[in-house]
Parts: sequence; structure tokens; C-alpha cells
Amino acid sequence: MSQYRGKVVYLDFWASWCGPCLESFPFMNRLHSQLQDKGLVVLAVNLDENLEDGAQFLARHRVDFAVAVDSGQACAKQLQLKAMPSSYLIDRNGRIRARHLGFRAGEAEQFSKQVEQLLDEPTAP
Repeated sequence: MSQYRGKVVYLDFWASWCGPCLESFPFMNRLHSQLQDKGLVVLAVNLDENLEDGAQFLARHRVDFAVAVDSGQACAKQLQLKAMPSSYLIDRNGRIRARHLGFRAGEAEQFSKQVEQLLDEPTAP
């Protein structure tokens, strides 16, 4: 995560079998497209035990943002994930400022506002 210092990060943990995860991908594509020039990084971390399942999911669904794999689920365990997807908003100083469990399309506007608020904050010296 140190490579993203100075950026706002929307960190999302997902799996190919997760229905709400599928629903969140168009939202993350929009966020990335609209706000990357303002300093947003969208990073989706796949938690599938079988890497091929995640690869097939990505082959069927367009992704414009960065995707990583946590095959040993070390990050997921460290953050003690309780739902799929789980999303974290991390400010420019590397602090987790918000956490969202699950995804409901009706909450997308709230997520966007939280991201924009973080983008408007300055980086601490």
C-alpha cells in the first residue's frame, strides 16, 4: 500500500462466486473513470481459492481498474473480513477512513460522496 501514499484508495475484496461483487464492478469502473485524475486508485483484491475462477470472471466482465490476488488470504485475515465484498476507503495518508460490507446499488451515491470528500482533503506533511 505504500506505493499509493498520496492517493485515495478504494480497496475492494471480492470473489467470483459473490453476486454482490458482480454488481459492484460497474460502480468501481465508474469511480475509476471519473476520479482517477483527481487522485483515486481503485484496487480490487480477488480472494478466490482457485485462481482460474477469478481469471474467468475477469474475462467475462470489463475491468478498468487494478486487480490483485490474495490467494493465501493474508490481507483478508489481517483486516478480519466479515462480508463479501468488503470495501475500504483509505485516505492520502494511508489511514482507513471507512469500511463498507456488502454492496447495494442504492448506496453507490453515498460511497461516491465519501470518496470525493477524501479526495478534497489535503495530504498531511
